[in-house]
Amino acid sequence: MKGFTYLIYALLTFVSFSSAHPGMGDTMAAMRREANKVKRVESKVLIGDLKTLKDTQLTPIGKDIKAILLDQLDAESNIIDTSIPAGSLGSAACKADLCCVWKWISYEMTAKFNGTSGRCNKFARQAVRLGFHDAGVWSNTSTYGGADGSILLSDEMTRADNNGLSAIADQMKAWYNKYSPYGVSMADLIQMGANVATVACPLGPRIRSFVGRKDNSKAGPASLLPGHLDSADTLIKLFAAKTIDAHDLVALVGAHTTSQQHFVNTGRDGDPQDSTPGVWDVKFYPETTGNAAPRVLKFQSDINLSKDPRSAGEWQEFSNPSNGQDHWNEDYAKAYTRLSLLGVNNINDLKECTKVLPPHRSSYVAEDQVILDMWLQGQFNQLNSLVDDAIMLTGFGGGGSGTIITP
Repeated sequence: MKGFTYLIYALLTFVSFSSAHPGMGDTMAAMRREANKVKRVESKVLIGDLKTLKDTQLTPIGKDIKAILLDQLDAESNIIDTSIPAGSLGSAACKADLCCVWKWISYEMTAKFNGTSGRCNKFARQAVRLGFHDAGVWSNTSTYGGADGSILLSDEMTRADNNGLSAIADQMKAWYNKYSPYGVSMADLIQMGANVATVACPLGPRIRSFVGRKDNSKAGPASLLPGHLDSADTLIKLFAAKTIDAHDLVALVGAHTTSQQHFVNTGRDGDPQDSTPGVWDVKFYPETTGNAAPRVLKFQSDINLSKDPRSAGEWQEFSNPSNGQDHWNEDYAKAYTRLSLLGVNNINDLKECTKVLPPHRSSYVAEDQVILDMWLQGQFNQLNSLVDDAIMLTGFGGGGSGTIITP
């Protein structure tokens, strides 16, 4: 409470200065964010085995994860291992390096998740959603479920919630069959896939990635995933039961920025949720609350969340064109780390293999922007592969005629 009291005092004493100097408005906003952050830190709760272990019992990774969950440590990392894997699969050298197998997996995933347009493709977008749906089937009243691989090890894929995930499900099962003999769990494969996919998208954060989750073939509890018509109150209560507050919920739904929907409105199959599908930018936030291209389809649940007083402030923060991107990436990384560990009861024993992730891309040249804009305006019929492959259709591939998107 001492830190919070100090920040409130600082805010009050700063008011007179900001009134005399309007240019200090950004500083005021930053100070308000810091005050809100202190309040949020005080409300954070631990999950899994971290709820009962003493600090003296924690491993270095356990300490880091605890700090991330308590909003005391960044969940992004730029540590990259650019060397080739220690050895081939099954070799003594590869077995001796915990992350060797994950480097081979990351190579395959990165290649699979990049579209010819330079945007992340349908496999990447589905991989992010698959990670959500495996981990999200958990609440603080359930005794099972969470990030345990059950979405692909049980009959959960038959649920309507998981429509549209069949392509990545088939690919993930193929990877599992290939890599499970080397100690890779389905639970870890799904969550690593979500993190590789996120950073494979231009501007996406490079989230610290941990392995060692245990698989479970028992289907997780039903009716624990959000719906596209849900009210803000329903969403906030649903995620509160997952130990995810309204702030982090707003960060998580931003993943819609890359998507193309296929089942919410089948008459608009392939329509995106913002004007830059396949790019991990913050356009989703202002385009949900304001004007957007005709082909952008807004989910009613997102509109509801953007207007609720418990979440609207953070929605506007992420909408800020000057610093919204970095703010969102930071918050999303922390929120997704928590989500990816729901139902995991051996957090203290996990290991880190973040170094195998591909590098973060801080900018993106949309060389096919002309045809993409025509598509967004509805000037020609649906083409579901457009976001992935439009550059192949334009003849602009070798030029620089598009726009540059930067944070």
